[in-house]
Amino acid sequence: MKKHELRTTVVQGPLAYAMKRAAAARSGAVGLQIVTPLQLAACLAGGLLRPATAESVERAVSSALAETDLLRDLDPVRRLPGMARAVTGTLRKTWRAGVDLAGSPWAAHPRVADLLRIEDHVRQALPPGELLLPDLCRQARAAVPHALRLVGPVRLEGVHTIDPLWRALINDLQEVVSVIWAHPAACDIPWFKGVSAPLQPSPLVTAREVTCADPAHEALEALRWARGLLASGAVRAADVAIAGASTAAWDEHMLALADSAGLRLCFVHGRPAMTTRDGQRCAALADVLLNGLSQARMRRLRALVAGQGTALEALADGAPPVHRDASLTTAVDWERALAAAPETQAALVPLLRLLERGVEGASDAAAALLRGGARRLWDQATRVAPPAALMLTLKTLRVPEENDPADSIVWCAADELAGAPRPYVWLVGLTSRGWPRAPGEDSILPGYIVPREALEAETVAAADARALANIRAGATAALTLSAGRLDGQGKKGGVSPLMRGTAPQALARDRPPDEPLTEGDRLFAGARDAPAGAWLALAHEAWRDWHGAGLTAHDGQVAGGHPLLLRAATAVQSPTSLTRMLRDPLGFVWRYALLWRDVPQKERPLTLPPDDWGQLVHELLRRAVDALEPAPGFTAAAEHEIDDALANAAQAVTESWPLERPVPPPVLWLSTVKRAASMARAGLVLESFTEPGTRSWTEVPFGGEVRGADARTDLPWDPASPVVIPGTTVAIRGSIDRLDLRAARDAVRVNDYKTGARYKDPLSVIIAGGAELQRVLYALACRQLLPETPKIKTRLIYLSDPALIAPLNDPDAAIGAVAGWVKIASENIGDGAMFPRVHTSDRNDMRFALPASPSYLRRKHDAVVAAAGALAACWRAK
Repeated sequence: MKKHELRTTVVQGPLAYAMKRAAAARSGAVGLQIVTPLQLAACLAGGLLRPATAESVERAVSSALAETDLLRDLDPVRRLPGMARAVTGTLRKTWRAGVDLAGSPWAAHPRVADLLRIEDHVRQALPPGELLLPDLCRQARAAVPHALRLVGPVRLEGVHTIDPLWRALINDLQEVVSVIWAHPAACDIPWFKGVSAPLQPSPLVTAREVTCADPAHEALEALRWARGLLASGAVRAADVAIAGASTAAWDEHMLALADSAGLRLCFVHGRPAMTTRDGQRCAALADVLLNGLSQARMRRLRALVAGQGTALEALADGAPPVHRDASLTTAVDWERALAAAPETQAALVPLLRLLERGVEGASDAAAALLRGGARRLWDQATRVAPPAALMLTLKTLRVPEENDPADSIVWCAADELAGAPRPYVWLVGLTSRGWPRAPGEDSILPGYIVPREALEAETVAAADARALANIRAGATAALTLSAGRLDGQGKKGGVSPLMRGTAPQALARDRPPDEPLTEGDRLFAGARDAPAGAWLALAHEAWRDWHGAGLTAHDGQVAGGHPLLLRAATAVQSPTSLTRMLRDPLGFVWRYALLWRDVPQKERPLTLPPDDWGQLVHELLRRAVDALEPAPGFTAAAEHEIDDALANAAQAVTESWPLERPVPPPVLWLSTVKRAASMARAGLVLESFTEPGTRSWTEVPFGGEVRGADARTDLPWDPASPVVIPGTTVAIRGSIDRLDLRAARDAVRVNDYKTGARYKDPLSVIIAGGAELQRVLYALACRQLLPETPKIKTRLIYLSDPALIAPLNDPDAAIGAVAGWVKIASENIGDGAMFPRVHTSDRNDMRFALPASPSYLRRKHDAVVAAAGALAACWRAK
């Protein structure tokens, strides 16, 4: 045969198709058609006829299920999620099996009758030129007399099975043209009437059999092995394959590891759509529609659809028109928040009202926000299931692979690899339940309606065993079979009976890798070389110091006099920073010298966190007292006036807080404000006042405390005046919850509200080991800023039921004690003598910057107390 004469090679699956095309291109073949059996039928049927696409069939099935008078037996379940996909799968199974349901013994069954009506509906709804598989096969068989001019001699190369639908067509062809089947050893060939040419058997290599911890470990070991082959320089990527009977359990691990290692890995079956930007756009929109509006969801959606000309462009990242911490869970909240930006409001609010409709507006929302590939993915997801199931459906979608399998390591299903074997193979998932797989019932035509053997030419177990045999035969250089000791859910399992060895090698997850894959692997593999690396030597030194009882540089001991330490120790302090300085010097340096911060989580809560709860109660107290001042005056107000002021404060907070910070959903938010108002009222009506002419202020700043746009001019002092702790150079600043000052300025009362749990004996508490410094520091501020006021009364007001007032009996003595401890703590920090806190009961937002084990603090306790010296007395103080 001349090289340029028309001839056709039939292959099985997309991997074999891509590899054969690459080989033909390299050899300069002319006149060679490379097709799958489906494409062979399309070539014979005619150039204007083509098989119906999955998209066309799914769309037609969905429209059939929407018909109210079309179905009988399936009518009760036709609207269930996934019904379109299930019916499409069953129809394809019957078509590929060559089963003519209309002429079958089961045609009279109501379920089969429904499927036949759906099939007729699909046939009528297909675009011009598209044919169902049985119709395409009939057209192709009718054109067999012209096969010599249409396809020429036919060679089936490496094909190990043919769907029953195409078998009659292949046998018809051999009467007109030469049909040769070059088949592997394990092949379903008895039905074939043409010339069979068994492929030359290759000597089998001894398979290496191993077990791994779980699917993630299997993926890691397989890719380590693949990278080692490529690193040797003697193996091409096109000769290496990793496969499994199914791929879903390993896809995410393969994707993440290959990307981190920079390996060119081809997903023959397609990459998960959710790993692409288009898939994330769809997921972000589905998140908003299914879970409701929020600022976090809207900003994520805006970031993903940026540059596509949507109305969300008005929500600019550079200059946000709304407070970044606000939840904004309704379109009304957004409209109020955007009132100061009318152009943005006009552009954004209509879209927000559309999104607020949820899944009912899914189609319109997609049209407004999705373009190109994202819109196609969205349409595909909504065809197979209703919008309410979008998040589940999107996870099952795949997009075509961009890497060419002809120059990549391939990751694929075993059935695909069996059609184009490679010399270097790693097979994953050879567990007792994973390979061979157990048969399952068809969801639409179970065995009691149509026998399973009628829809399946062979069992799934037989197909898996055949695929393994052909892969074994093609793996002429190396073959590894692996099984997970645990599955993805942590369940224990055994190895597959297809493994021929008696004792597979057990690979430990933490073993040093023979072939490093990632940077972490490389360091792990070079553990013996660790002492040669300076920074690794430091890590070993830190590990030894962690186990020691003494304080070292790894516990915070550094050279003194560093500018950062001096600046942090002598900077203006707040009650919060002084508490940390006294109780946790190392944490103080981390936060105020190195400026470390924890990352706040601003998702919408169901209940307010303790800090926000305290701020809410304080806000209500502030608004209520400010509303009563200066007339009639808080201390002179009647109880009903306090109730009215508090009600107005609650109404204002209910409306304003959702525009500024995350709050619970509306019903819970109203209940939260109501409970906070009840707690605030307990503090406001706790006592009766008899001092006439007393003036009250709330949130009174001192020491230069910045209060934003606070422009009050009637404060009792100049808020910019410094307040310095006696005997030190440390200045303080802050704000007092409520300050009551007599008109004669001869007495002042300082009130600090507490919304949390109280101490066991709150009346005896003075500084609580340095944890309660507010009263002392507020007394100091009053002493320095109101020097003409002799009588200072400071107290804590516990608002939790029952409300309680805890006064500070001797403020001057407390000021002296705290001043001495602050002097010691600031000098220690300036000298570089920092140490971690030993109060394990404290909430520590930087715990993970320390060794997280509590045994660390217990081991270092004595050394910390010794290093603290006189400061340790502060921790024992009441």
